[in-house]
Amino acid sequence: MEKSMKFFKFLTNIGFCFVMLFAVRTFHESIPDRIYVEVGETLSYDFLVPVTVEMKEDTKEALLNQNPKSMRKDSEPSYYVTCKLFGIFPVKDIEVTLVEEEAVFAGGSQIGIYAKTKGILVIGMGEVQNTDGTQTSPAKNLIKKGDYIVSVNGTPVMEKEELAEAVDENGGKTEIIGLFRDEEFIEVAVNPVHTKEDKYMLGIWVRDDMAGIGTITFYRKDQTYGALGHPINDGDTGEMLKLEEGSLYLTSIIGVKRGESGNPGELSGIIHYGKENYIGTIEKNSEIGIYGILDGNLSKLKKGTLCKIGYKQDIKIGEASILSAYSGELKEYQVEIESLNYSGNEVNKGILLKVTDKELLEETGGIVQGMSGSPILQDGKIIGAVTHVLVNDPTRGYGIFIENMLEE
Repeated sequence: MEKSMKFFKFLTNIGFCFVMLFAVRTFHESIPDRIYVEVGETLSYDFLVPVTVEMKEDTKEALLNQNPKSMRKDSEPSYYVTCKLFGIFPVKDIEVTLVEEEAVFAGGSQIGIYAKTKGILVIGMGEVQNTDGTQTSPAKNLIKKGDYIVSVNGTPVMEKEELAEAVDENGGKTEIIGLFRDEEFIEVAVNPVHTKEDKYMLGIWVRDDMAGIGTITFYRKDQTYGALGHPINDGDTGEMLKLEEGSLYLTSIIGVKRGESGNPGELSGIIHYGKENYIGTIEKNSEIGIYGILDGNLSKLKKGTLCKIGYKQDIKIGEASILSAYSGELKEYQVEIESLNYSGNEVNKGILLKVTDKELLEETGGIVQGMSGSPILQDGKIIGAVTHVLVNDPTRGYGIFIENMLEE
């Protein structure tokens, strides 16, 4: 009997340890690694898990010695707090970064995006027909999908027409193709094929630019902006495009393809190119959006409301809205925030939301392509941007925390 009791206690202790490990791991992922707090804000956090927050002893004195009124935003002073499960078991240390109060203009306007790639992007391989009628693929196993071609026989090429001309002019001689592959410059020797059209070809599909429609998320008084909330990816390679330069232009939405389960919808529009329709630059294409300066004709760009920043600890499960001008009018549409993911494993998917607005559901079916970057608002603050739609349920989608975009 005594042995049975000891064995039972042993199993109970083991079970308790497993439960605690699972709880600690779960709560660890439910609590962010870092949060931003405005200077003077009350230290009160609610991450929907049974933890208490205590300032680490070794940072109390350092924090007390700082003068919040003299803090500059670019210095970003930080301290740490410890989260404890049930007020007993340490779960995680959070870095708390102090920032000055900031406000940005919420965007919502659709913009036309045009960009040149940094080199000539290889998007696929193909066979070409020899003068004798046989099919061959001269670049196979030499040039790969996703490579960026930058030279032919030492001569720089930036456009696909320059590439085709350089290859053809060299005749049937071996071509030395300079390219970037995974950030590394390499050169490969390729023998072009002489075709029936009396052209010399490499048998590759290439792209040197891209165009599309997206949404501005925010812009500041200094005219810097952030948009999309995710990178510009190539539709064929699926990889983030390396951009040489890019511009934003005014665009007109002319149609909406409603989203359905298994078939995402999209906004159809006309990009108005030309100096009079130029809006701004694209300085950076990153994992969390595109960024640049609005230095063009902004008279036709709908001006958003000046909003304070809602950091991740400010966000509540429940009612919110997204801002969009797809209809020609800048309007708020109601959504429901269903859950928050603080783990950072997928930075573009920190917010899970569901469209509840009857008008938006009737016209678009929910979230459609072209709405990426639409600001998410709650309690008068901008808290994030729409980034993805769930393919099997277009009424639901993901968003990125605004603070992640502001870090860029």
